Amino acid sequence: MAKMNGAQMVVKSLEAEGVDTIFGLPGGTVIHLYDAIYDSKINHVLMRHEQAASHAADGYARVSGKPGVCIATSGPGATNLVTGIATANLDSVPMVAITGQVATTVIGTDAFQEADIMGATIPLVKHSMQVRTPEQIPTAIKKAFYIASTGRPGPVLIDVPADVQKGFGEFEYPDKISFLGYDPGRGADLSQLDDAVSLLEHAERPVIFAGGGVIRSGAAGKLTELAEKLEIPVVTSLLGKGAFPESHPLGLSLGMAGMHGHPVANRALMTADVILAIGSRFSDRTTGKRSSFASEAKIIHIDLDPAEIDKAIGSEVWLVGDAGKIVDAITGSMKKKYFDRSHWLEELEMIRQKEPLPRNEYAGEIAPWQVIETLREITGGKSVLTTEVGQHQMWAALHYKVEEPRRFVTSGGLGTMGFGFPSAIGAALACPGQHVCCIAGDGSFMMNIQELDTCARYNIPVKVFILNNSCLGMVRQWQQLFYEHRYSNTIYNRNPDFVKIAEGMGVSGFSATRPEEVRKTIEAALNVPGPALVDFRIPQGALVLPMVPPGGSIDKMILN
Repeated sequence: MAKMNGAQMVVKSLEAEGVDTIFGLPGGTVIHLYDAIYDSKINHVLMRHEQAASHAADGYARVSGKPGVCIATSGPGATNLVTGIATANLDSVPMVAITGQVATTVIGTDAFQEADIMGATIPLVKHSMQVRTPEQIPTAIKKAFYIASTGRPGPVLIDVPADVQKGFGEFEYPDKISFLGYDPGRGADLSQLDDAVSLLEHAERPVIFAGGGVIRSGAAGKLTELAEKLEIPVVTSLLGKGAFPESHPLGLSLGMAGMHGHPVANRALMTADVILAIGSRFSDRTTGKRSSFASEAKIIHIDLDPAEIDKAIGSEVWLVGDAGKIVDAITGSMKKKYFDRSHWLEELEMIRQKEPLPRNEYAGEIAPWQVIETLREITGGKSVLTTEVGQHQMWAALHYKVEEPRRFVTSGGLGTMGFGFPSAIGAALACPGQHVCCIAGDGSFMMNIQELDTCARYNIPVKVFILNNSCLGMVRQWQQLFYEHRYSNTIYNRNPDFVKIAEGMGVSGFSATRPEEVRKTIEAALNVPGPALVDFRIPQGALVLPMVPPGGSIDKMILN
């Protein structure tokens, strides 16, 4: 055992966990921690805002599969992390957030920069801990990484008072950890496996509905094998994009379902006789009006978290456990060796031909889908794509086909504007040497625009493509369709010059206003060795279609 102070214990513990990158900002109650980081080989990325630090840690985690780590000082620094923590929580992303706290002797006295971050984040974390002695730090960090990354992943917060960082103790990092009340290895239940197999073997119109849990469990390859063996078409949720190759050679991919889903995906779910749902929580944005969702189908629900079973949509058969292991069990239990779903697949292909994705043209103006499809064509779909939240997010989800897991990064459950750009920074550091592109709207991008400086300082080669319609596009769309064109506070009288802002922060800037400029501008941005930004001017009246009206059934779509 070695004697060291609490701040050094935090850093040594992170090193013991194999952490190579952390995101944060220094402040009064974490000065000691940052002094210890000074001597560490861990790569610390100095962000310009704590919210961006938490989103960067989130993006790092989604692409790497390892917990992302962020650090903030007490009070406003800690509370600035909250939006990122909530985003990670709703999307089941492993994250460890370390916050400074005022000294233990003044906790509860409204000391300078004191905030009860433990109390504030109780509903938003998987677990939280406040250490009171230096010796508690190694065990707390070991627990944090274990809890964040096992079972259903999620964010864990560790609050470290300033005097605990200063205090000295004996450092010994535990080899393993266990404690009452948490055993992610328990809870698996395959008692209804035979029922699930029987339903799938006898189904005439089966559909696999793949959610983000497929990606988190590493089960994408096994899902593809199952779909091919049983000749079952696959629909995904927004977070499930990448769980199944969207350019599948057998035509088994139907794309994303939901409020802005592919028409064929929505109609498949609504006419299926059996739905195998894997790692999806049946979000209201996917199901639409729940009382009418998949009324003709028997649902087999597979999820790691037993709390999700029957929470939103009832199921006839359920299986609890790791998606990969359960898919293996289903595949291995099939008695039937040959499946002919040709009639069902032909029916779906007819729907796909009859109701293709809308690709509206705008005379002399750039269509949003043109930017996204051209980007995918140029990169061969090999980029990691992150998105902000809004119309551009849905255009990307519809028109950017994803072939592999962990290549599409977006905020699903919380719908966090300001997420996409800093998450792209984290993603780029998780996969050095690969293209990382961020599709943004002008409204969302403004929420963390300051991180252009972070990209420039570290030469992080994130490419930002702004679909600029000079408005808060998704809300404006709702106002057009459902609020009698009453555009209350959604249309900008003026917009910033994003190219000049980018260049002022050290990032190469480009712009395009006409369709013929799209390809060459994207190519120019991708060829810049460091970060780059492109401002694409698109029509303000462009709509995301299809769209299911709020509260409606997902087969009642506005298509044009």
